[in-house]
Amino acid sequence: MDILAYVLQGVLALMFVFAGFGKVVGMQMHVDNFNHWKLPQWFRVVTGLIEVIGAAALVVGYWEVSWSAAGSLLLGIVAIGGILTHIRVKDTFKQASAILLLGILAFILFYLQYSELTNFPGF
Repeated sequence: MDILAYVLQGVLALMFVFAGFGKVVGMQMHVDNFNHWKLPQWFRVVTGLIEVIGAAALVVGYWEVSWSAAGSLLLGIVAIGGILTHIRVKDTFKQASAILLLGILAFILFYLQYSELTNFPGF
């Protein structure tokens, strides 16, 4: 199970750091997507920052597992928001499939490590 968790952490961290960084710096694809979804551009930046923070938590989770549990929960919640956004604007399944897959992977990782969340600082 530890190997699966490490692999999921790596995949999710890479995917969300690239997606989050692209949103923060304003890559044209992300700007166009947020216009299509009728969401304000400041929300794109906030979403990108949350994705980068979640990815950083997954990286810290290699040394302190509770951070991985918190990061995967945060990214899973972000994925739910992304899925709901795709549903709201009636995007195709193909358009929503990437965030759906990432959300499923985030919640699988959270399931594997949820007991560690009690060791997260501040809990």
